[in-house]
Parts: sequence; structure tokens; C-alpha cells
Amino acid sequence: MLGPSVILVGLSIGSGEFVLWPRLTAEHGFAVFWACWVGVTMQFFLNMEIERYTLATGESAVTGFLRLWRGFGWVFLVCATLPWIWPGWATGAATLVSWQWGGDATWLAVAGLVGCGVVLSVGPVVYRTIETLQTVLVGAVFLLVLILSFFVIDAESVAALAAGAVRFGHVPDGIELPVLLGALAFAGAGGSANLAQSNYIKDKGYGMGRYIGRITSPLTGRDEAETELGVAMEGSDEDLARWRTWWRRANLEHALSFYLLCLLSLVLFCLITHALLGEGHGGGEGLGFIRDQADGLGERFGPSARHAYLWAGVAVLFSTEIGILDAVTRVAVDLLKVRWLLDDERFSPSRLYFAVLWSLIGFGVLVLAVGFERPFELIVLSASLNAFVMFLYSGLLLWLGLRVFRGPLRPGPVRIVALAAAFLFFGYFSLLTLADQLGG
Repeated sequence: MLGPSVILVGLSIGSGEFVLWPRLTAEHGFAVFWACWVGVTMQFFLNMEIERYTLATGESAVTGFLRLWRGFGWVFLVCATLPWIWPGWATGAATLVSWQWGGDATWLAVAGLVGCGVVLSVGPVVYRTIETLQTVLVGAVFLLVLILSFFVIDAESVAALAAGAVRFGHVPDGIELPVLLGALAFAGAGGSANLAQSNYIKDKGYGMGRYIGRITSPLTGRDEAETELGVAMEGSDEDLARWRTWWRRANLEHALSFYLLCLLSLVLFCLITHALLGEGHGGGEGLGFIRDQADGLGERFGPSARHAYLWAGVAVLFSTEIGILDAVTRVAVDLLKVRWLLDDERFSPSRLYFAVLWSLIGFGVLVLAVGFERPFELIVLSASLNAFVMFLYSGLLLWLGLRVFRGPLRPGPVRIVALAAAFLFFGYFSLLTLADQLGG
């Protein structure tokens, strides 16, 4: 069962875990860490409802939304692409490379985006490529972070985190609400990227997704039968027994591969930041707090520690950029195919995938060419927009689950409460941030 959730972990590490939550820690300590683990917990339940629909039907969750109302096609096409078209992760990775090797960060970011596109284009089966790459990168980053944690983290930082984790509802004065909103969304993969979990379940062949073809490369892959419409379970005793096995294993896989790894990485990255920078550091400009952490490691353990941390950051941000491009492309392809191109055989999901992928890369290059090249601001913009998207699909997942499923397939009371809580949670902080920005 291992695989799909590891991809989401790769997405999450480079945004909330490595950038936004450590930045908040550098500025305000652990004052809002309660919201961190609450956000991860909510994402677990949201992702499992996305998986529920795909395991039971073979369809993606966005296809399910279109069954509720065809008008959601335009809504989610915008929601799936607009928050992610800002190449903050490629720019961040390029910035970290320039700190060590020199060079123009903009051109390095362009090269990184094109490199991501090449990697996703040459593998015969796209899912297998992204799963292998993310597993290797996530494993390497976690190994380094565990080693670093052993030498850096102190008891004072651990005690401060424990205190902040239970200060529910506390938001310190002076906190930048867009940064907090983005951190809430990116405590995990975040935003519409979570919806791509449907596609990873399908391509892995879990549940009814086994009847749906995988996206293959038009350059090196072999065509597979592909359809975006699912195959309904017959509801026999054998089907229900199979469903219970699928659901139990899927929950276990996501709890271990996503929930625990995300929570552990958030805790360790924030503890490392606190131990190296303390509270009230201010964060510096942009990604400056990451350089300050690297410099602190260099002072303690020598230049090699500084370089290792920065190269780990490059790997983290690169894995996030490639994962985002893949996830966003998959969600957009589902929407385009089901809503507008279902009967057009010229536009197979595989062909659409690569057309959308390189369009996103082209737009990212354009964004960099016109001068939008500040990585931290780009990541905050993307994260804030994605928080609103999560507010929207939290409610839709609840509606979809209650309308479509009956009996053992229907969400239980705990899941219903969790979805309602996520809807209110992300809605409240989205409105709070909007009011703050309009008032400012």
C-alpha cells in the first residue's frame, strides 16, 4: 500500500514544513503551533474522503464534484491552477543554489522548471517516476533532518513547542495573517494538490481505480486504456468485504506515510529553527532565515554542515516543485477531459497531461521573465489562495459523501464532524485574512 501518500509528503515538506512554519517559528516562537497540528489532522480526514470516493468509484474527486454540478468545472479549473502557477519553489531552490555557487537565480529557476518538465516527460509511466523520485528525496531529507536534530535540538525548544501546541486559539499580535493562512493550508500538501490523491490511487491500481488506465509518456510509454468515468461497485457481500479491506489499508497507509511523516517533519524543522535562531528573530527578508540557519550550523559544525543544509533545502524545494507540477496537471486534466473533452478521442488523458504540464511551465517562465522572482512572497501567495480552495472542497466532500454513499461506504459521524470542522476552520481564517487585507 505504500506509495501515494509519500508523494503528498514530498509536496508538503517544501512548503509548510521547510518554509512557512519555520518562518513563523523564527518570528513568534511556537505561539501558533496548535494550529499546525490541527491543520495536519484536518488534512488527514480531507485526504481520506478524497480516497473514499476514488476507492469506491474509480473516479477522481473532481469528477464527483462535476456530478454534483457541471458548473464546478470552471470553478475548480481556476482553483486548481491559479494558486500554483507562481513558481516559488523553483525560485527558492535556485536562490539556495546561488548562495553557494553564485549565478543568476532567475535563470537557475527557469532551468529548474524545464528540468522538472523533462523528468516528468521521459518516464514511461508518470506515476512510477514521481513515486520513485519522491521516495528517494523524502528519505534522504528525513535522514539528514534526524541527524541534525540529534545534534541541535535542546530541551528548552522542546518545552516551548509543547506549550505552544496546546494554546488553542491564540494568535499573537503582529502576525502576518497571509503567512499564517498559508501555513495552515500547507501544514501538509495543501490546497488543490490534495485532490491529486485521487489520481495517485488510480494509477497505483487501488480499489476501483484498478479499472482506470494510467497516464503514460507519449515519448517513452506504452498506451493504456484510459477513462475518466468510474466503474460502480455492485454492492454484493463480496464487494463490501473487499471494500472494508481497502478502506482499512488505505487509512493505515495514509496515517503512517502522510500524517505521521508530515507531523514529524513539522516538529523537527520548527525545533531546529528555534534551537538555531531562538524567538523574535524576525525571519529576515524572504528566505533569509534559511540562510541564517545554515550560517548557524556552519559556525557550530563547520562549512560542510552549512552546505549540507542548503543542499537539503534545494532537494526539498525541487521535490515540491516537481510534485506540484504533476499534481496540478492531473487535477486540471480530469476537469478538462470530463467537463469538455470526454468524447473527443484526440485528447487522451496522457496527451492532455503533457500539454497542460508544459503550459504551466511556460507560464512559470513568463512569471519569472516579468520580474516576479521573490520566492517567499510567491509561496505565501500560492498558500493563501489554496487555503480558500480547501474551504471550498471541504464542504463539497461532505456533500458528495452524504449524497453518493449509503451503508458501509457512507462517512461515519467522526468523519462528518471532521469535514464540517475543516470547512469552518479554513473558511474562518480565509475571511479573517481577507478582512485584514482589505482593511489594511
